Amino acid sequence: MRFAGKTVIVTGAAGNLGSAVAKKFAEEGASVALFGHKLEKVEAVANELSGNHAAFGVDLTDREATKQTIAEVIDKLGPPEIVCAIAGGFDMGTPVHEVPAEDWQKMMDLNLGTLLSVLAAVTPGMIERGAGKIVTIGANGAKTGGKTMGPYAASKSAVMRVTESASAELKGHGINVNSVLPSIIDTPENRSAMPKADPAKWVSPASLAGVIAFLCSDDAKDIHGALIPVTGVS
Repeated sequence: MRFAGKTVIVTGAAGNLGSAVAKKFAEEGASVALFGHKLEKVEAVANELSGNHAAFGVDLTDREATKQTIAEVIDKLGPPEIVCAIAGGFDMGTPVHEVPAEDWQKMMDLNLGTLLSVLAAVTPGMIERGAGKIVTIGANGAKTGGKTMGPYAASKSAVMRVTESASAELKGHGINVNSVLPSIIDTPENRSAMPKADPAKWVSPASLAGVIAFLCSDDAKDIHGALIPVTGVS
């Protein structure tokens, strides 16, 4: 029960990875605040968890709405000691020179904008308390650019740079900021999109959730600004 008595925020909690992360922390004693764009979907996940949890519907690209939702978390569950910024999106298939401006912005909003809203809302409280754990989701495939993946790679690269910058700024305040860089995650959507691939070589959501939980544990207190590849054998 590594997280007994702690409040954990999981964004993107209705997704394959987010729900696995929420389950992992709930199993280890945390009170989980589940964030999602559609309240009914995160409520469905929250209802499957044992313990004291709460679901919140929020548009994380809206900074003021995010700030207000963090205040609700504090009222219901207490100040968040841990934040797992899972919310994001994926898109590919169009060459860089053909990508419409709105599609570039969409990827930046979903992957970077959501993270920046959460950081703006939770960091001051963590600094005041002198402690906190933040884990972001980068991408192993975004360590370099790839064919027809310009917007996604650029937005996830930005997430990784922001993670490193925030870590450098906050480690002196007792706050750990790190990132995991998954390759292909074993989800129903990926199995459908790649029917000939071997999903046994991919990363399961539960396995990735375990790495995230480790980074939020006391055993990782000396890890700052790490970008940890989690790639299975793919």
